[in-house]
Amino acid sequence: MGITSLTQLERAARSKRIREIRGFGAKTEERILEELQARVAAGAEHRVARAVAAQYGEALLRYLRAVPGVRQADIAGSFRRCRDTVGDLDILVDAERASPVAGRFAAYPEVERVLEHGATRSSVRLRSGIQVDLRVLPAKSYGSGLHYFTGSKAHNIAVRRLGQQHGLKINEYGVFRGRRQVGGRTEDEVFGAVGLPWIPPELREDRGELDAAREGRLPRLVTLASIRGDLQMHTTESDGRETLDAMAAAAEAMGYEYIAVTDHSPALRMVRGLDRAGFRRQMTRIDRLNARLAKLTVLRGAEVDIRPDGSLDLDDATLDALDLVVVSVHSKFDLPEPQQTARILKALAHPAVDVLGHPTGRLLGRRPAMRLDLDRILREAADRGVLVEVNAQPERLDLDDLACRAAVNLGIKLVISTDAHSMAELRFMRWGVDQARRGWVRKADVANTRPLERLLELLHAGRH
Repeated sequence: MGITSLTQLERAARSKRIREIRGFGAKTEERILEELQARVAAGAEHRVARAVAAQYGEALLRYLRAVPGVRQADIAGSFRRCRDTVGDLDILVDAERASPVAGRFAAYPEVERVLEHGATRSSVRLRSGIQVDLRVLPAKSYGSGLHYFTGSKAHNIAVRRLGQQHGLKINEYGVFRGRRQVGGRTEDEVFGAVGLPWIPPELREDRGELDAAREGRLPRLVTLASIRGDLQMHTTESDGRETLDAMAAAAEAMGYEYIAVTDHSPALRMVRGLDRAGFRRQMTRIDRLNARLAKLTVLRGAEVDIRPDGSLDLDDATLDALDLVVVSVHSKFDLPEPQQTARILKALAHPAVDVLGHPTGRLLGRRPAMRLDLDRILREAADRGVLVEVNAQPERLDLDDLACRAAVNLGIKLVISTDAHSMAELRFMRWGVDQARRGWVRKADVANTRPLERLLELLHAGRH
């Protein structure tokens, strides 16, 4: 068709000419338009993974906290609410009047360009491309400023309305009754002024958190300290970069009680997935390793591919011999919704399945979630007692926050796993916990907060 640009491609799709090409059709044309629209939306708001933003923002925060006269400093905005991606960074500082913090901020070595510079408000662009806005607040306004700049906008509006009902004005400068400031030094004062307890930042999306706070129903959210083990990771036996022994040693040093090694099954030839004989050899090595370990138990696991027809990429005898079976989709992400849904439903029906891994297959900024009936899949997992993974890889964070909450409401037990391919990636657990917290997930909702004995009770009987 002579198409050499995205603009030409869009015109051809909108004029319904692409469907005329042999091998293409109306659905392909529709998907092309969807992808083009997604690219435009992504370009309109440049966002990076929160884990990437953290590398730059937290280093800058440490630098600012060390500046003379700085009493407290925090990153606010969507970063503090633990959104999976971040547009820019908002840093708030409470500092003495004579503190050189604004000048030090502009002189930070990673600053590429100063966009705005003043005593109380500055903005820079870092070499990484991330924009950082600094607000210097007086101590009497720090809590109200932190609340305001943390957001979300919808949450803040809801709190302001509550304040109006109490005869108060609430903004970034404080809580006011008339012209008199009656609160704002801390976030507790802001919430307390409207009769509420402090609400965790992860919940501040105007999704019922104010009613839950008023009625004493706020969940006690899962914490990183609650995690007792990691139930998905890979070694050099497939596409991992560290040996079985190295991964176990790193997990033991982190204080974990257990891990599951879950190398890939043979369908993923590009990553040297293990066949039946390979898994048998690995199970023997794990048994020998467990005999030497003092504090850690290594579960014999596998991440088994769900084939396009819903069958599993490993024989039943091997599946039955494993301690933990994670099933995941790694191919044919573009199947039509009914076929993709049926594929996963069939896999969940296999009696050996313990965990559904990265359920939607999304890669943030690179690949959208698969088109599937996730509600139906979650209901099936609930009915069959299959655990559902919150994958902590920063580019996945799959499930998303809304799906986490839906899963918990169905009574599903979640697994927060790193899907680590190296010892360093075991530290990704932080991002998975933060994602789960956004989904109102409690410690009791997460399988790997349990001691090993109680975890094994959740896995299918007959395996142990």
